[in-house]
Order: sequence, then structure tokens, then C-alpha cells
Amino acid sequence: MSEHELPDQGPPAESSGDRARREYSGLFRIAERHADTPERRARASHPAMLGPAEAVRIVAGLCAGSLTLDADEPEVDDEDVTAALALLPKARAETDQLEAVFLEAARTRGMTWQSIGVALGLGSAQAAKQRHDRLVRRAGP
Repeated sequence: MSEHELPDQGPPAESSGDRARREYSGLFRIAERHADTPERRARASHPAMLGPAEAVRIVAGLCAGSLTLDADEPEVDDEDVTAALALLPKARAETDQLEAVFLEAARTRGMTWQSIGVALGLGSAQAAKQRHDRLVRRAGP
């Protein structure tokens, strides 16, 4: 490289609008193909047991005002917030496990670290590989 050349910086940064379009496109694709009926959507959740991520989302939505309380439902209190905080590590671990599954599936299908990095909104193939390695270390044997 000459003194006037810049090192390769990888792909240009993605705008928030581009990222949002890719996220919604992904959501609608999966909804159309694998979650187009109530039965297909319900197969990923336990019918009688609330999962940690779902519980955290409910309390967060109620706190933020994006979900409304039913008439007979108590207001969110400090103990509800504490319970949701206590569930965050479990919800985060479940998300990490899901991400590791998808990273392994992507690599098994022959996807490059670069394409995986783009899908995750990361700046480089190296960042995607490092993310994978961190998740695998965290998950343990």
C-alpha cells in the first residue's frame, strides 16, 4: 500500500433506514413463510408457561406505555420491575443461544462471514467471526 492509499474499511456504514427496511423485510418474510397461522406462530411458545423474554417484553411494554393494562389488571409496581430485571440475564442467554444457532446454520449453509456480518449490521467479516467466538465461549461446552 502506498502512503496515499487508505486501508480497506470494509463495506460502507448502513443507514438506520436501510437497517430498518432489512429488519421489516425479514420479519414479513418469516411471517409469510413460517408464521402465517395462529398455530404456526404458537409452536415456538409453551401454551401454559410464560417465557423469560416474553415476560420482560410485557413489563417493558406496560412501563413504556406501548401496551395497555386490562381493566382488571394491576398497575406495574416495583416488584414487577424487579422481577423483569431478574429475568433479563435468562432472556439474554436465550437470545445468545439463538444467535449461535443461526451463526452455525449460516456457516453450515456456506454463508461467508462477510454476508453474516452484513445481516447482523456489523462492519466486517472479522466482527462477525469475533461475535461467533464470543457467543460460543459464553455458551460453554
